[in-house]
Amino acid sequence: MKHINLKYSGIFMLWLMHISGFIGINLGYSDFFLPLSALNLWFIFSLLVFFYPIKKIKQVILFSSIAISGFVVEAVGVATGQIFGEYTYGNNLGLKLADVPIIIGVNWAILSFVTAEIADSIKLKSTYLKALISSGLMLVFDIFIEQSAPRFDFWAFELPSVPLQNYITWFVLAYIFSFAVLKFKSKADTVISFHIYIVQVLFFILFYVF
Repeated sequence: MKHINLKYSGIFMLWLMHISGFIGINLGYSDFFLPLSALNLWFIFSLLVFFYPIKKIKQVILFSSIAISGFVVEAVGVATGQIFGEYTYGNNLGLKLADVPIIIGVNWAILSFVTAEIADSIKLKSTYLKALISSGLMLVFDIFIEQSAPRFDFWAFELPSVPLQNYITWFVLAYIFSFAVLKFKSKADTVISFHIYIVQVLFFILFYVF
């Protein structure tokens, strides 16, 4: 019972932070709320890990491997402009290393585990199909966050619009990471995963619409 109460307290805080951010930014308090974006992502990371039933060291290694791989790909992408297109990171995602916010690699792992768990909750036998659903969910998230990223000083592309190359690369990487999570059966909490995904996607959809 205590575990359940903690879970729903965490979910409540998750929604409260996003609702507060949405209202605050729209009321003109962007300078206060946007620099807290990295803190929000670290909270999501903590929430996922706290309710993540880690039983084997390989699960920890997998999460770390995806985080590091995602970070390295981003660093190479920023340096060369050859992976996602030419883009640079802004100042509202926290501490940077090689011009890439450290939280970005962690976020790749979070999204991979969360969307893989959602896809795995759909009773399908094919790991390939589940990975396709997971990577599709990640692509949907990217499509909407890209619309607000320059305004929020998260990142910005050199071109006026987001290049197709970015979405293709996102989908391919998301598929690889999701497949690895599903293949190694690295389970996350289904309820937590659902709320982490929905609250973030809804947050950026609302900014896109309004």
